[in-house]
This record gives sequence, structure tokens and C-alpha cells, in this order.
Amino acid sequence: MSRIVLTGGGTAGHVTPHLALIPALLKHGWDIHYVGTEEGIERGLVENIPGVTYHAIASGKLRRYFDLRNFSDPFRVIKGVFQAQSILRRLKPDLVFAKGGFVSVPVVYGAFLNHIPVLLHESDMTPGLANRISKPFAKKLLCNFPEAARLAGSKGIYAGTPIRKELLEGSREKGLSLFGFDAQTPVLMVTGGSSGAQAINLTVRSALTGLTEKFQVLHLCGKGNVDPAYVGNPRYLQMEYLNQEMAHAYACADIVVSRAGANTICELLTLAKPMLLIPYPKGKTSRGDQVDNAASFEARGLAKVLQQSDMTADTLLAAVEETYNAREALTEALRKEPSADGTNNVLIEIFKYAR
Repeated sequence: MSRIVLTGGGTAGHVTPHLALIPALLKHGWDIHYVGTEEGIERGLVENIPGVTYHAIASGKLRRYFDLRNFSDPFRVIKGVFQAQSILRRLKPDLVFAKGGFVSVPVVYGAFLNHIPVLLHESDMTPGLANRISKPFAKKLLCNFPEAARLAGSKGIYAGTPIRKELLEGSREKGLSLFGFDAQTPVLMVTGGSSGAQAINLTVRSALTGLTEKFQVLHLCGKGNVDPAYVGNPRYLQMEYLNQEMAHAYACADIVVSRAGANTICELLTLAKPMLLIPYPKGKTSRGDQVDNAASFEARGLAKVLQQSDMTADTLLAAVEETYNAREALTEALRKEPSADGTNNVLIEIFKYAR
């Protein structure tokens, strides 16, 4: 039986491609192990999946800004390397597949010390710090964007990202029924990612009167961000997040307002959903990867873009109306693009480089 170690964490974006890949690997008979942190989001998402064994290690966060923890976290990374090396020596996997995030660095280095081949996957236009550190120890860097693959040189492969099969099986009718919407009024879906986006949440609510004149609004606002002042509006439904219902939400949405996280926009590309992207701005907590992702989609005619610095209630309303009016052209452009679902492409590379 072939054995693989998956790793990645810190945000849902570093985990969800694994969730799409795991069923395919199980179908091919792989023994799957996942290395993550004790308390990271990855543990909650992965640990209880049947057929997957979870291993926790120490890890420090790789910050781009001053923080007192920057002085202690390198020691946690070193501890994590020894833990990862021990786990990998015991498991003797055929391959390590690393999705990025700070937990992946000690695992990749542990694999290098144990002579285990490593494949990296990068979702964004520009590689994150963890993947930049890990790249010298990897066989290949699999990328979501053709531009990113070219920048990665000889190690870059344009592969797309694994997308959960269930997202492709949504029903518009079931979605409308689930959310209490009618079939005659267009549906605007707003999502800020797994933790929501406060700037978008506030602006959507300030523009709500104008938005609900034309749209039924499904607002995924993030955990703890439901505002009771807006509960009861028949054309405005707030939800913290969706799990199994996400496929039906996508299916019933006529247009989507979203951050420009790579996994989300690749899902929207595969589903050919017209989108208005509001990328998370570059700053001390972001290297500007979402700005680059959005620029790539806009340049290819796949999305409309509104920068957060330009976002007001009026500009958001205007941008939503522009996106809706251009929905047919956007849908046509999206359908002409190759599917962003890279599950098979990633599996090919896994089979190729496994020991």
C-alpha cells in the first residue's frame, strides 16, 4: 500500500485542497497521514475524516511584522522539525504533499532529512513565505496560476487546485428552498472567506437598501458576525458559514461578491460564476497575494474588481450592478477557460514522484 503525508495549515485555504484530494487518494488505496498543529484550523477540519491519521507537531508562525513571538517561535519550529523527522522516519511515506502555511516548513525539512520526496502546492499568484523556504527541498511546485508556474522556473507546474467534488453537485432549486428565496429575483451571494471580512460586512449592510431593491442577498459573514439588527429582512439572509449547503448556495447564486483567495476564485471559475472580487489589501498582515490574484482574473476578463480602498456603499452598489449587467459576458469567458479543478493533475504528479 502506498503511503502519503499531507501537511498545511494556519488558514482554511491551506487545508481545503487536501479535503478534495483525500477521497481520490482513498479511492486509489493510499494510506493517508496528516501532520498539523495541536490547535490549528487544520486539526478541526481533518482529524475526524475516516481513513486519515492526524499527527500534531509544534510550529511557529512566520510573520512579516514585528511581534515578540518572533523571538520564541523559531525554537518551536526547531522542535517541530525534530517531531516531524521522527514521525516521517517511523511512517516511511512514499511522498509528502505540502500545501503551505507555517506548519508545513518543519514537515518539508523533516522529509528532506529522511530522503522522502516532496511536492509543494501554491494557490496564489506569488508563493507564500512557507513555500519559498520549502521550495529548495521539493521536487516540484504545483501552481494555480500559469503566471506563477512560469515564475517558479524549472520546478513550476501549472496544475490547478483540487476542488471538492460535492461543490460541483449543487442544485439551484434546493438552494432557493434552503435559503427561503424565490426564483424570480436574482440572488447575490457575498462571502469574505472562512472567517468573514469586516470591511465587506459593514459596507454590504450600509448598502443593503439599494442591494435588496434588485437582489436577494445571501451573506456569509463569518463566525460571530451575524448582526441581529438585520435579522428578519426577507431579502437578506446572514449566515456565519456553510458546509454541505455550500454547493447549493453556489448553484442558486447569479453573481458572487468575494475576497480573492485563490481557492474560492478557482471554485468560482470551475462553476463559471460571475464574480466581483474585493481583494484583501496589501499590508503588514498580507503580502498582497489577493491583489495579484484579482488582477490576473480581471486581465483575463474573468471577473470585475473593486479595491477595498475604493469601497463605499455607493461604489459597491455600482460595482455589483455592473457585474450583474456583465454576467453573460463573464460567464462566457469563464466557460472558455480550462477548469481550475486540478485534482487529476495533482494526482498525476503524486503518482509520478512517489517512491
